[in-house]
Amino acid sequence: MNADLLLAVTTIGQEHRFLGMDWSYLSIIGIIGQLVFGSRFYVQWIASEKAGDSVIPLSFWYLSIAGSVILAIYFISRREPIGTLGALPNSIIYIRNLMLIKKKKLAMTAAAPSQTPVEQ
Repeated sequence: MNADLLLAVTTIGQEHRFLGMDWSYLSIIGIIGQLVFGSRFYVQWIASEKAGDSVIPLSFWYLSIAGSVILAIYFISRREPIGTLGALPNSIIYIRNLMLIKKKKLAMTAAAPSQTPVEQ
């Protein structure tokens, strides 16, 4: 394989025309971020179908954070202010939801009665 060709393909800033669109390695990061972010809805749908009710599993929030961070990195790298402002603050909301879930679980654990009977 020609070394020049390898360098041309792996150049970070270089764009390549494919399917009538310009693609770069940043595009791949954006696609990965969108796939991770979008997969959270499939996870939520599957969990709801299994439960027979609308539920939001814990993995939904972790996928939300991961997708949002990856998309924020993509938008920051592309210097796109609208995308950056749309993706970056979302992680704070997702982290807060995880904190509320953890707080509720701790409260439920503390309030649960002891499983060992107490002799009187």
